[in-house]
Amino acid sequence: MQLSAPMQRFVVHWGEMGSRWGVNRSIAQIHALLYLAEAPLHAEDLAEVLQIARSNVSNSLKELQTLGLVRREHVMGDRRDHFSATHEPWDMLMAVAEARKQREIDPMIEILRECADAADADPDTPPLARERLRRMESFVTDLDGWYAQVRKLPQKTLLKLMALGTRIARFVGG
Repeated sequence: MQLSAPMQRFVVHWGEMGSRWGVNRSIAQIHALLYLAEAPLHAEDLAEVLQIARSNVSNSLKELQTLGLVRREHVMGDRRDHFSATHEPWDMLMAVAEARKQREIDPMIEILRECADAADADPDTPPLARERLRRMESFVTDLDGWYAQVRKLPQKTLLKLMALGTRIARFVGG
């Protein structure tokens, strides 16, 4: 697979952004390459184009499949596994958001709840600290609940809401 200059720039940039989002650079670059590819690619192609180790490609593909961003496909006449990425940006966003929620928000809620409960039971914890822990727990739990509600909305509805932008705030009095 030959990459044009804009394709190369996108793959490199996506890798840089991935590392800022908490994703290994190779994982993000493989995702970017599969996103741009016209047809499913096998691991050897990915390793060759990106000039990374085949073992790195295998581990990265497993992670991308776990995230729901890449799927394995079979190509007639070729015994190797081929891989393709979802080409719908919205699906990519939702997969990444869900993975981050599970990795970051869910454990945070559990820790906040444990801390707030322990603070309530500890006479040495000042009332202001107990109140602040409960407020933070409540805020993050409410945010998680809001996220769950939004996830249930149809994609069309969410895209319309996004397009409305600040007009929604004016409508509800903000």
